Amino acid sequence: MRLKDQLNNEVSLESVPRRIISLVPSLTELLCDLGLAGQIVGVTKFCVHPENIRQKSTVIGGTKKVHLDECMALKPDFVLASKEENIEHQVNFFQEKGIVVYTSDIKVFDDLKDLVNDLGQIFQIESKAQRLSSTIDDHLKQLKNFQLKKDISATYLIWKDPYMAAGGDTFISHMLAMTGIDNALAHEKRYPTVSVETLKEKSGDVILLSSEPFPFKASHVEEIAGLTGKKVILVDGEFFSWYGSRILHMKDYLKQLTSQL
Repeated sequence: MRLKDQLNNEVSLESVPRRIISLVPSLTELLCDLGLAGQIVGVTKFCVHPENIRQKSTVIGGTKKVHLDECMALKPDFVLASKEENIEHQVNFFQEKGIVVYTSDIKVFDDLKDLVNDLGQIFQIESKAQRLSSTIDDHLKQLKNFQLKKDISATYLIWKDPYMAAGGDTFISHMLAMTGIDNALAHEKRYPTVSVETLKEKSGDVILLSSEPFPFKASHVEEIAGLTGKKVILVDGEFFSWYGSRILHMKDYLKQLTSQL
């Protein structure tokens, strides 16, 4: 079988993979929702969904600090990676060892559905993949019932020292739009560094502090509100940045968030 990954690299398989290493927490959950948990031999320390996956698989480091020797000891035949989360030279390492690598690049939900379709082909589980894709579509339609009913713009911070925010060409920005929130920094690319002055003057109606990758906490809410004079809210980063099947759990969280806003 031959297909292209989401970076347009050719993925060539002679047989269905049996030993998977996932370098992407959100996609570990997706693989499990496709019924592939039993074939996952390696995950990152950030792969927390489903909650027992790190007990069933070997933890091979973080998303950017992968323990390559430990990975090779697991004798993988397939590695699932991400352009955004993983370091290119580490991904190339597996390819140089002759291991099949699929690199994802998800910015909108159509990209996610394309990935689900590709995984269905790779693992010969097309029916499961189609069902999951349909379920994701159903949940996206349901989310519209819980979108904000008033216009709100926000800046979504992912990091501190320096402050960094999500620009318009990110999955986070796409998820903000899905909840009815306008990204005040949609004109920016990727993850720009922002000053306190920008947060004061150009951050929109509210500043959202993500729980990841920087672990913003209640103390940061008070600090940033004091610096900017803006309303500041902590948000669960998994629901905005995990571009896999985490969307299936979004509805209840969105109800909570809209009540805060």
